[in-house]
Amino acid sequence: MKIIAIGRNYAAHIEELKNEKPTEPVVFGKPETAILRQNAPFYLPDFSKDVHHEVEIVLRIGKTGKFVESAFAHKYIDAVGLGVDFTARDIQDQLKKKGLPWEIAKAFDGSAPVSEFLPVTDFADLNNLNFSLTVNEELRQKGNTNMMIFSFAEIVSYVSRFFTLKTGDLIFTGTPQGVAAVKAGDRLKGFLEEKLMFDFEVK
Repeated sequence: MKIIAIGRNYAAHIEELKNEKPTEPVVFGKPETAILRQNAPFYLPDFSKDVHHEVEIVLRIGKTGKFVESAFAHKYIDAVGLGVDFTARDIQDQLKKKGLPWEIAKAFDGSAPVSEFLPVTDFADLNNLNFSLTVNEELRQKGNTNMMIFSFAEIVSYVSRFFTLKTGDLIFTGTPQGVAAVKAGDRLKGFLEEKLMFDFEVK
């Protein structure tokens, strides 16, 4: 099982980080050791002093696919969940300034909490999903998949050109604006169409 993640997929988030709008999906990966399940606590890493939350819709792949056409991409998504792409922003900024890969800022252990997954048949339109994140009951991030630069279908099609998609693979699809640092004691709750998907503590 692999985790594929898409960066810079919401225009307002691109603006808040002063990044350039991409013409193709920005793709990076996380190892399986990044996953946290069942509301396990997130432990702040000792190598960063500025870890940011980034709430995202996560797609689960239901069957093997390679060179998937956009028109058929929906057939490869069997479930949808919610996750957090934790980012060591200070480390990422340092590496970006040097023109170096920033994998360690995104892919460290525990950096990808994920919720349980709901079958795609539970949703009338995957291109119109509301989701949000609260920190200590305060709304921090709110988005809708109709705000994405690249749709789920475009993401699945693009990614499958480079990586064979296999059953159980996860795709993080990008975060809306509102990312911010977390601290020990924070409680993060994620909602998908008003359904509570995760509820965990930062330690």
